[in-house]
Amino acid sequence: MLREDLSIGRFLPSGLTLLGLCTGATAIRFALSGHWQAAVVAIVLAAVLDTLDGSLARLLHLDSKFGAQLDSLADLVSFGIAPSVLVYMWTLYQGDGAGWTIALAFCACCAIRLARFNVESAEAEEGDDGDAPATFSGVPAPAAACLILLPMLLEFQFKLPILRDPFVNGGLMALVSLLMVSRLPTPSLKRMYVPAHLKAPVLAAVCLLATCVILWPWATLTAALLLYIAALPFGRRPPGKLRRSFTRPPNPPADS
Repeated sequence: MLREDLSIGRFLPSGLTLLGLCTGATAIRFALSGHWQAAVVAIVLAAVLDTLDGSLARLLHLDSKFGAQLDSLADLVSFGIAPSVLVYMWTLYQGDGAGWTIALAFCACCAIRLARFNVESAEAEEGDDGDAPATFSGVPAPAAACLILLPMLLEFQFKLPILRDPFVNGGLMALVSLLMVSRLPTPSLKRMYVPAHLKAPVLAAVCLLATCVILWPWATLTAALLLYIAALPFGRRPPGKLRRSFTRPPNPPADS
C-alpha cells in the first residue's frame, strides 16, 4: 500500500506540496531577518502551491491518504507557524508574553482546523454519498494566514503607524483564530468547475488578475482579501440550481 502511495506518478502532487512546505519554511527565515515583503511573497506563493497540488491530484486522479496527511502537515507550517512568526517579529514582539501567546493560539487553532478538516473529509468518504460539501466549516488555513497579513499589506502601501500597532494586529489575529475553529460556512472550491461556456471569460479574468498581481501586487492582494471578507457573510450553500450548475457531478463507480 505504501509503495503504491509513493510511486512516481503519485509523487507529482506531493512534490508540489513539499515545495509549498519549503516555501512556507523560507518565509520564517525571511521573517527572522526582517525581510517582510519577501516573507509575505513566500506565504502567498505557498498558498498558490497549496491550490495547485490539490487541483493536480484531482485532475490526475492521484488523491491519496498519504497526500492528504502530507498536505495538512505542510499547511500547518506554511499557514500556521510561518505567518505567526512573521506577525510576531513584525509587531507582536512589543507585547512580550501576550504577543507570543496570541501567536501560539493562532498556531493551535490552525492545527485544530486542519485536524477537523481531515476527520470530516474521512467521514464524508466513508459515507460515500457522492456529494462533497459546497462549503468549508470555518475559515481555511491559507485564507486565515493571508487575513492576518492584511495590516502588513496595507502598511506596505500607506505607512500608517496604526497598521503596525500590536493591539490592532493582536486583535485581528485573535479574531481570525476564532474564525478558523468556528462553524462559519465559507465557500469551498473543491467540487467546483467552470462550465464550457464560461471558460473563455474565466481564463481572461485569470490573466487579468495575474497581470494586476505583477504590476500592483500589494494593492491586488489587499483588494482580494477585502472581497473575501465581504463575502464571508454569504458563504452558505448555494441554491440547488446554481449548485448543480457549478458543482462537478460525482465520478461514476469504478469497475469491479
